[in-house]
Amino acid sequence: MKLSELLIYDKIIIQCHDNPDPDAIASGYALYSYFKSKDKQVRLVYGGRLPITKPNIALMIESLNIPIEHVQELNVEELLITVDCQYGAGNVKYFKAENVAIIDHHIQEVDVIKKQEIRSDLTSASTLVWDMLCQEGFNVNDYMDVSTALYYGLFTDSIAFTEIYHALDKDMRDSLQYDVQLIRQLKNSIITLRELEIAGMALIRHSYNAANKYVMVKAQECDPNVLGVISDFALQVDSVDVAIVYTELKEGFKYSVRSCVKEIMANELARYLSKDIGNGGGHIDRAAGFISRNKYNETYSHLNADEYFLRRLTEYYQSFEVIDTLDLSQFEDSLKCYKKIPSTLGYIELKQVVPKDTLIIIRSQKEDIEAVVEEGMFLMIDGEGMIYLINRDEFQNTYEASHKKFDIPLDYFPRIRVKKDGQFIYLKNYMKQCLVKGESKIWAKPLAKSVKIFTKTEPERYKVGHVGDYLVIDKDDMNAYIIRKEVFDTNYLPV
Repeated sequence: MKLSELLIYDKIIIQCHDNPDPDAIASGYALYSYFKSKDKQVRLVYGGRLPITKPNIALMIESLNIPIEHVQELNVEELLITVDCQYGAGNVKYFKAENVAIIDHHIQEVDVIKKQEIRSDLTSASTLVWDMLCQEGFNVNDYMDVSTALYYGLFTDSIAFTEIYHALDKDMRDSLQYDVQLIRQLKNSIITLRELEIAGMALIRHSYNAANKYVMVKAQECDPNVLGVISDFALQVDSVDVAIVYTELKEGFKYSVRSCVKEIMANELARYLSKDIGNGGGHIDRAAGFISRNKYNETYSHLNADEYFLRRLTEYYQSFEVIDTLDLSQFEDSLKCYKKIPSTLGYIELKQVVPKDTLIIIRSQKEDIEAVVEEGMFLMIDGEGMIYLINRDEFQNTYEASHKKFDIPLDYFPRIRVKKDGQFIYLKNYMKQCLVKGESKIWAKPLAKSVKIFTKTEPERYKVGHVGDYLVIDKDDMNAYIIRKEVFDTNYLPV
């Protein structure tokens, strides 16, 4: 759905979920500003029993002049848009409406509505609305109040940007121009005395697993940032390597994950805990997630939350073995030889789009690569959207260049951000095709158990391989890596 499709309506009401948080208010306010700029009659509202009282949210609304209304009754004449929530869900007051649109970043919880934009892979509704506004050519940086609100919306939903899921979240964070002084004030107005008490009580009632050195903590309902405060504190205990802190909400469970050991990446554990019933992600040491109440009840209604988290943690620790490339000899006898099916990749010599000696960040959905553009530096993109850099000699020895456009369907096509001025360069317009020369062979074996592998190139950060994926070993330098099953089956044949 595009926002411009909704311009057929003149009277538009934007509804946040009950007890709205900064992300709901920010995304709602951005939509309000867009439709106002199109001369529409717009209202921004929320329902529910309680008005907004949290000091940081009240300060946000007052400082940014956000015209949000608390309503108990509502007459929807033309269009109702629910943002950061879904019409008919349990966390948003029901108001009868003939025409409804949904804009949300949570897992779909209600029957499909014709007009909807739901992207559960994004960290915040603010990011989703920002991307939709960009597609309409609406520059939020022309509206400082709006850009500041969106920045704070993502800041709070990602727990101070530590738990960002998607490359678009990073793009918005990096491109917004915002009121620095106000954000500083808002950052220091998050926790109330009541929430400080919640943090203290939660830490007293913890569950500790001595074998795996993790602690699990349940907190009373609170701001997500409080979960981060609790998990940060818990991780400072000398016998704790991993901390998981969660709170139970009407719409589901929010949780925070912290890790200080390389064998457990917080973002990977966060995704595991919410698999199939929510979403999770972040960084290797700090991450977070959300579990949908409806999805949880479909499968785990027989378990209380403590039982669910403890069971999933037990399964997680039993699900993998760790492989270090320092000892790969154990696999030599079980390897088989495979040849690569010729495939098309994308390439660009970076100096064609960015001047030499420029400091840049190359961003894909999976990773950021920071580099200074050098003579003969080539950027490569494979069919999965993965990126890597090589020099001219490597390119000419390995690939046959073509001038055909490289255009593959990706949710997020890699792009470049120039660090000096924040300019984005969209690589889809520049990438050309190339083919691998000759016949490439590898030695590999399918995995019978999930593994975490530390390679020579990344000895402090593991790659995860699941059952059915392939462990590939380079016999020349005894390095190893993982290729996903669906990628391997498409690109390799046994010799």
